[in-house]
Amino acid sequence: MSESVRQRIEHLRDEIRRHEYLYYVLDQPEITDAEFDRLVRELQELEKAHPEFVTPDSPTQRVGGKPREGFVKVRHSSPMLSLDNALNENEFRDFDRRVREGLRGEPYQYVTELKLDGLSMAVHYRDGLVSRAITRGDGAVGEDVTDNARTIHTLPLRVKSELPAFEVRGEVIMHLRAFERLNAERAARGLPLYANPRNSAAGSLRVLEPAITASRQLEYYAYLLLVDGQPYYETHWECLEALARLGFKVNKNRRLCNNVDDVVAFYREWEEKRETLAYEIDGVVVKVNAISQQRKLGSTAKAPRWAIAFKYAARQAETVIDNIEVQVGRTGTLTPVAHLRPVSVGGVTVARATLHNEDEIRRLGVEIGDTVLIERSGDVIPKVVRVTKQGEHRRPFQMPKQCPVCGGDVVRQPGEAASRCINTNCPARLKESILHFASRSAMGIDGLGDALVDQLVDRGMVRNVADLFDLTVEDLTKLDRMGTKSAKKLIDNIERSKHVPLPRVLNALGIPFVGERTAALLAEAFGSLDAIAHADREELQRVEEVGPKVSDSIRRFFDESHNRELVERLRAAGLQFTYEVRRKPGGKLEGKTFVLTGTLPNLTREEAKSRIEAAGGTVAGSVSRNTDYVVAGENPGSKLDKARTLGIPVIDEAALLEMIG
Repeated sequence: MSESVRQRIEHLRDEIRRHEYLYYVLDQPEITDAEFDRLVRELQELEKAHPEFVTPDSPTQRVGGKPREGFVKVRHSSPMLSLDNALNENEFRDFDRRVREGLRGEPYQYVTELKLDGLSMAVHYRDGLVSRAITRGDGAVGEDVTDNARTIHTLPLRVKSELPAFEVRGEVIMHLRAFERLNAERAARGLPLYANPRNSAAGSLRVLEPAITASRQLEYYAYLLLVDGQPYYETHWECLEALARLGFKVNKNRRLCNNVDDVVAFYREWEEKRETLAYEIDGVVVKVNAISQQRKLGSTAKAPRWAIAFKYAARQAETVIDNIEVQVGRTGTLTPVAHLRPVSVGGVTVARATLHNEDEIRRLGVEIGDTVLIERSGDVIPKVVRVTKQGEHRRPFQMPKQCPVCGGDVVRQPGEAASRCINTNCPARLKESILHFASRSAMGIDGLGDALVDQLVDRGMVRNVADLFDLTVEDLTKLDRMGTKSAKKLIDNIERSKHVPLPRVLNALGIPFVGERTAALLAEAFGSLDAIAHADREELQRVEEVGPKVSDSIRRFFDESHNRELVERLRAAGLQFTYEVRRKPGGKLEGKTFVLTGTLPNLTREEAKSRIEAAGGTVAGSVSRNTDYVVAGENPGSKLDKARTLGIPVIDEAALLEMIG
């Protein structure tokens, strides 16, 4: 019996590791999130029943242990040097000239890689297992962050290598989407915001509680393998290829260049394409490929002579703050927004920038009329970095005592940075609530934009989100620029939204501190909205990531009579209040894997997924050789190209529905 349990545990671990690699490193998942979760849950239950079989490299051990009191200082096996910068093409060509002179006519190659804007970390392996992870620190001494590093899914806890001991160096980053989500959560809680993804990655890696690090969705990109503090391979390119084979995430956007012009071409290519990336870069890293030539060129006390950071121009600009106005969000939060003299930043004209809250304005020392430096990072909302010149006739901003929209009282609770309008009937709060309710991560009602919502609220046609389900085509055609065809389409979209699953319904309600992830955890734990609504604080706090603040917020929401009335109206409208993954055994699509791409004519992505799963099929996030069909709609992406390359059948919505029957 014990042997069969051990074998099942090992099988589950291998399968989970394989799927983690496919999902987190290759971005080519073969199974759904629900299927992956079931594998993890089974492993957890077996290890709980048989603790004698638990090992440090088990996928269940990524997050564990008690909060730490501090970090131990550790000396690196060899210095983690910083790089000198080349701020333009002339400076880079000067670097190339120095390399050429230093190698005295030897032919050489460069390896170019995107310069990730993150935090360097060295990870030591012994007998294939993670033994220690150390931040760069001052280059000679860093901090032991092993427990936190283990939570990063793109960092393998175990690798298959013949080397008894080795070290991998790489960069810890936070993707832009995770950064935006983190700051949105912090803003909702009245906490200080992170300045940029790099700061958030560094802060997340150095928190004293590994569980918090785990929630931040950090990524680890490897770029160097050392044995006894020295490069193991003869070339840097070989090293990168070997790291990828070992299962590490290595940035695929790299190139082996034969001359300086090839490097410049790579640099310019990614200067144009950097906005398409899911993470921040601030240039490209250029390294001499041959390790023997790296040694010949040597290093200064601070930086190697064989590598350089070829930097892009900062996406910053100076402009004047003409005014500061206040926006009111769906939770009543008042956000000061700077109105700027329009200025081009990274090719985009910027006329507004968030100032977040009173404390941030005070920290910056900014007043109306000041000249300020603004920054735009990826898709992140432009922000004010600092005051560069005080205005001659500058005047301070004061948070209003009454809401600028409804005139209701504005209060700021002790310990919070946010000021809030406490009038629950505030039109601004209502408009933002409707926009959130209709958003893609919530009910997914296409066609409900700012202008339309303004009309619906201003004309008294929608007084809460439940009123949306009472709208008719006749109602909508009374609005400006709304014809019968557009009105019917919107009504159809509203009707389809009734089928979105409970986690999205729960997110749509706009309960403070309950976002996508928390909503999904609550739905999975309780199985119905009614169970969540009647749960006490203790029961709520048994759910992962739900603490006192979140549980109090949930209870306050459902304790208010007008919210309970809203929920009952939504129930009567036919929204999904229960949660259960239903996959029909022996269904028509059993054993078949589908990938969805583009916009389908009638079904939302979630509806199509639900129908496929109900018929026994599986929906994967990316195309692989294990994909059976790709369902393509309007404006399909690269998934369609990959399907054609692999010879995978491509079908449309009609064909899918015919298969389901």
